Amino acid sequence: MWFEASVVAGACFVAAFCAGMAGFAFVLVAAGILLHVVPPSVTAPVLVLGSLMAQSMALPALWKHIEWPRLRFFLGVAVLGLPVGLLVLSRGPAPTIVAGVGLLLVVYSGYMLARVAMRLAPPEVGGGRAADAAVGFASGILGGIGGFVGALPAMWADIQGWPKDRARAFMQPFIVFMQAITAVGLAFGGFFTQQALVLTAAAVPALVIGTMIGLRAYVRLPAQGFRIILLVLLLVSGISLLI
Repeated sequence: MWFEASVVAGACFVAAFCAGMAGFAFVLVAAGILLHVVPPSVTAPVLVLGSLMAQSMALPALWKHIEWPRLRFFLGVAVLGLPVGLLVLSRGPAPTIVAGVGLLLVVYSGYMLARVAMRLAPPEVGGGRAADAAVGFASGILGGIGGFVGALPAMWADIQGWPKDRARAFMQPFIVFMQAITAVGLAFGGFFTQQALVLTAAAVPALVIGTMIGLRAYVRLPAQGFRIILLVLLLVSGISLLI
């Protein structure tokens, strides 16, 4: 138990730092470490509770930047996509869909990082209600399949060229809300075992410290630095979904 607790604490520290700095990727970063040591049935509640805590810590600073009408619409269609994701998980080609999204993230982030390296301006892509609905619904499906709720909103914010505060004020409330729904589902499913709760509690200090350091790094990051980190994490997220 002590070995598992130390691994969970270390994974949560690294993942919380990334989430504090970029606004997403807690689940993908922590899962890449924990799934090699901790059983998936224990990993799932640790990831959801850890993500919920890490993302919630940043909300007060972003509150004034949240675009509530757009966020409510995005959340609404994402909730509609959740049962579709759960159905795909139980009966459909979930690994194929996850791998497809991973390939999309790798191609997108690789292309955008190449443009940054060549000092080219990002392409201008306009959003809209229909596009928000498509991305939100797809995010809900991925949430149902495996809790991967943050990657597509992060890509959507980047492709529209939003400033970093606006991007985070879009991603993080969405992730908090979706992880709260997931936590309720896990609770009803009996996943919050004593082992999962003890491991999560043991990781809280590391998680809080990691988040705080990440938030301080975010404040000092220039806009271009934030975008590069976001794109790198999207690339890592895509690769993790492919392997």
